[in-house]
Amino acid sequence: MKESIQYDCERGCEKQINEMGEVNCKYNPRCCKLSNFNWLKGLSQNNYKNLFEVRFKNTRKGIYENDSGLSLSGGDIVVVEAQTGFDVGIITLSGAVVGLKLKNDNIDPETFEFKKIYRKAKTGDIERWQSAIAREQETMIKSRRIAAGLGLNMKIGNVEFQGDGSKAIFYYIADERVDFRQLIKDFAEEFRIRIEMKQIGARQEAGLIGGLGVCGQPLCCSRFIENFRSITTQSARCQDLSLNPQKLAGQCGKLKCCINYEAATYIDAQNRIPRIIEPLHLADGDAYLVKTDILSGTMWFSYSKSDTSNMFPLNVNSVKGILHLNQTGKKGHSLIEKKEEIPEFFSGVGKESITRFDGNGNKNGMGQNRKRKKGNGRRNDGKQQPVENKKTRSKKSNP
Repeated sequence: MKESIQYDCERGCEKQINEMGEVNCKYNPRCCKLSNFNWLKGLSQNNYKNLFEVRFKNTRKGIYENDSGLSLSGGDIVVVEAQTGFDVGIITLSGAVVGLKLKNDNIDPETFEFKKIYRKAKTGDIERWQSAIAREQETMIKSRRIAAGLGLNMKIGNVEFQGDGSKAIFYYIADERVDFRQLIKDFAEEFRIRIEMKQIGARQEAGLIGGLGVCGQPLCCSRFIENFRSITTQSARCQDLSLNPQKLAGQCGKLKCCINYEAATYIDAQNRIPRIIEPLHLADGDAYLVKTDILSGTMWFSYSKSDTSNMFPLNVNSVKGILHLNQTGKKGHSLIEKKEEIPEFFSGVGKESITRFDGNGNKNGMGQNRKRKKGNGRRNDGKQQPVENKKTRSKKSNP
């Protein structure tokens, strides 16, 4: 009997059940949300040698202290201190990079009271942990039914059980204040556990659930984003993006986080482009600005406001030169006589056409093979053509 492997991407581990029925778990960094890369691995720093980052379900993480002198490393499943009871998590970071995370979160390791790491998880701890995890899906479905029965305007997005199975965190979304008094009583009576209600936003919910974006990649909120920044339509305007809510909104219903990625680059590039209020005065007429390629610094002009079929590209320096001439009362040169060559974009294929394989059947012999198969060795009169074997053919060629 082969060991069955089950992957838990919400906690970043894989579970194996051997022939004896024992449950073994190990960390799988390739399949988890908010996975980390310890780029300071091997760099010893005594100030943070006893501090470890421990991950739990989805995007919940925490920094814990190893004050008992245990020999720990990344990927170890450990039992840690909780508010009530204990919890089970996986060590993902250690060493100097933990100090950088504390600095990013404005946490002073000298004054902050870290929770403790009790021990490495034993077989009994892991089995109890997995049995609690198995209850999460059913608990979430029942909790949604209870909340709907009470008529509460809220949505329960996910449920996370504590490692010892004595407590559950219910993540919910609500646009207004919700009265939980009766709901918590019903949850405690139904599930027989301690209840913690934690409100999250739409972006945090997308990070908990996960999924794929329109780019084909996993959602940024579930892959690496920990701190969500405000995103406005001004970031889309500076990149000349179409203000279409269906295209700019992500799976959470909010503006996509990736809109902010290149906003600063576009703002810097726009500062180098002159602002055109009036048309350019040229020797053969006025030229009107039609469009602007911000990153390449190319501005397209046309002699007609309504006709965009005949446009002429100019780089930023040429436009600035014409504007300087217009300010002194002079006119610039004609765009028709001196048309600038703007470098075009080519893909990795180069200048080859995508239809380069079409219509070449006769050149590479494919068309002839098809004709032979279609003829099936028969002449036009329907009689079978004589077939020569290799021996007779060689005798005729070599008398």
